[in-house]
Amino acid sequence: MSSEGIARRLLDEAGTTYAAEAGIRIADKPAPLYRLQVLSVLLSTRIKAGIAVAAARELGEFPTAERMREATWQQRVDALGRGHYVRYDESTATALGQGADLLLDRYRGDLRRLREQADGDVGKLSRSLKEIPKLGPVGVDIFCREAQAVWPELRPYFDKKSLSGAEKVGLPKKPEQLAELVDGDDLARLAAACVRVTLEKGVADRVAGAVSA
Repeated sequence: MSSEGIARRLLDEAGTTYAAEAGIRIADKPAPLYRLQVLSVLLSTRIKAGIAVAAARELGEFPTAERMREATWQQRVDALGRGHYVRYDESTATALGQGADLLLDRYRGDLRRLREQADGDVGKLSRSLKEIPKLGPVGVDIFCREAQAVWPELRPYFDKKSLSGAEKVGLPKKPEQLAELVDGDDLARLAAACVRVTLEKGVADRVAGAVSA
């Protein structure tokens, strides 16, 4: 099977982004971008992705930085608890409040203004994202992997984890070569699928089975 065929098979098997799994319809608008940022914060911690996704769904009742800041600390803790995000619930509830304050004070709650200030410089954009409390390098990679669906200047965004997954199923190890295998609108899904190869049992085997069939 060609690399294009493997990529298509991988999209079929595991091409659901974490945002989609959390019920976030990604668009270049303040609310979905903010919800993606919150999800990326939750996924930054050493916790199962499924738990982080469930907690992000619960926190969807605070879909903007304004709503997150208006929520009480206890309301944030309770939402995290409903998603079983209990090990880091208190510190994360605090960080989410601090992050909302930062976004409102610096960008009027709109991550598109952060993007505008970066002016196409992915490195600058990443550094600005890292200033958000609890959004470390892992979280920034997650945000950029999924935001490339609506922020084309990030394309192609494949971090080390996604490149490792690509190699595992026989795909190229360079982002530029991976980008040639799918339409630009599918790059976020392909990056997510490659990550799932490294994290979820059976994905690589199912893709390999299809390749050898």
